[in-house]
Parts: sequence; C-alpha cells; structure tokens
Amino acid sequence: MSRSYWKGPFIEKSLLKKKIKKIWSRKSVIPSTLIGCYINVYNGKNFKKIFINREKVGFKIGEFSLTRTCGVKIKKDNKIISKKK
Repeated sequence: MSRSYWKGPFIEKSLLKKKIKKIWSRKSVIPSTLIGCYINVYNGKNFKKIFINREKVGFKIGEFSLTRTCGVKIKKDNKIISKKK
C-alpha cells in the first residue's frame, strides 16, 4: 500500500541537513537538496557510497543499495579419473 497523497513523501529529518555522512533510513525519499552529493547508505552489512543526481530524486534511497548478492556456486571436483585398459 502506498503513502497518502496529502501526506507527501516521507523524508527523514536528518536527510535535510547539509552534512550527511551515513544513512540508515532506506525508506526515505531522496529530496532535491541532495543533488550533487555523495551519501553512504547501509545495506545491512556495510555502507555503499552513492552519488545523487537529478534522475534519482523522488526514488527511495534503498533502491540504490542492494542487500542481496548473486552468489555463483562452482563445484570443484578433486577426483582423479583413472583409465583402465
């Protein structure tokens, strides 16, 4: 369910400050005051550095720091195959 139109977008109060170092609020909407800034967004394990440009304004911050990684499993066979004659 989306947020009501009359309430406006949700923006964390700490995002409106000029000096932002680290952000834990992934549900906040990116305001236009952050254009041209770098922010560090927490993805559950570490912080990811993101540059904010005009195209990202209005989206949620969590959309740009992925929490899941695509793990590729490689099976290593250490078996020695011997040929019988």
